[in-house]
Amino acid sequence: MLVRRGTITSGEAGERHCAAARVRVPRGVRTPASIIAAVIGCVLVLGGAAGASRASTQSTGETAIFYYPWFSNPARDGTWAHWYVERAGGAQVLSTRFYPARGLYSSSSVKVVNAQMQDIAGAGIRTVVVSWWGQGSAEDARLPLVMAAAARWGLRIAIHIEPYPGRTPASTAADIVQLQSLGITDFYVYNPARSPATEWAEALGSLEGARVFGQTTLVGWAKAAGFGGLYTYDVGAWMGPTFARLCMQAHNVGLLCAPSVGPGFDARLATSDEVVRPRLDGETYDRMWRSAIHARADLITITSYNEWQEGTQIEPARSWTGRKGYEGAWGKHGRAAERAYLDDTAHWTGRFHPLGTQ
Repeated sequence: MLVRRGTITSGEAGERHCAAARVRVPRGVRTPASIIAAVIGCVLVLGGAAGASRASTQSTGETAIFYYPWFSNPARDGTWAHWYVERAGGAQVLSTRFYPARGLYSSSSVKVVNAQMQDIAGAGIRTVVVSWWGQGSAEDARLPLVMAAAARWGLRIAIHIEPYPGRTPASTAADIVQLQSLGITDFYVYNPARSPATEWAEALGSLEGARVFGQTTLVGWAKAAGFGGLYTYDVGAWMGPTFARLCMQAHNVGLLCAPSVGPGFDARLATSDEVVRPRLDGETYDRMWRSAIHARADLITITSYNEWQEGTQIEPARSWTGRKGYEGAWGKHGRAAERAYLDDTAHWTGRFHPLGTQ
């Protein structure tokens, strides 16, 4: 399950604008990985990607959304995963303040994953950035299912390389090479500042045909580390007013800028994190989109499709026994409110155009 830890800084002298990084602590025993070569033919390949340290700043007008294939329930998987947290005395508490319109689903369901990819494609998003916790993880085992469903809806797959146990720059580079064999070319590395920039530069320097983004606002550090671009992910810490400065600095050193927009943040039921970014009936989301477009972003990343424990999800929600949906967002109610954030996303993806035409 998702657990938050304290503030982590980059360790780079003079970079005092670094905010608290949030780190996912590994969960339990991993399930064996499935054989994923069988779905290679289903994957839509991202063409024309630059090398990891030689990314162009030419905009694609692309939007990408962070996606979590880690949910389980007893009916399908024999146990719960990522829906509940354990409190004192062993009590199990539902760890989201919202409630999914699909119920407490399993990410191993073909029907559920296909419907989720349909949602994403319908919102005008082009790329699904799949959370990945290393070889042999539950997320690795479910990757073929997500890839096949994404291909049905014309979506591309990217990988969100999480801080799995023992992750190093060298192991990350090896992971990227292996995942490239599936036709994947975009990679997002969460919290890379846990390792020195020199180690990242050495590991990423040998990669070809991959765009690798680092989750950081330290532009000089990202350039020294050999990343081709950067993204923010954390919509609790990094709000829209920082995007213009971030993208200007990134472009000045030849990096792609992919700031992350999100509807809000509230992880208090799941973690000890007390940061709250209220949704304001949709205004928080709209403000971040405006800021990202105004910043002349190369790509816009969305946090998230379904990170329910942190309250950043835009997946359809409904009210249910003490949990809320999106009632009142943009003045919508009932069934219309359930999909309010997907509908608003479609509005913004339609307005986001390549750099120089916004």
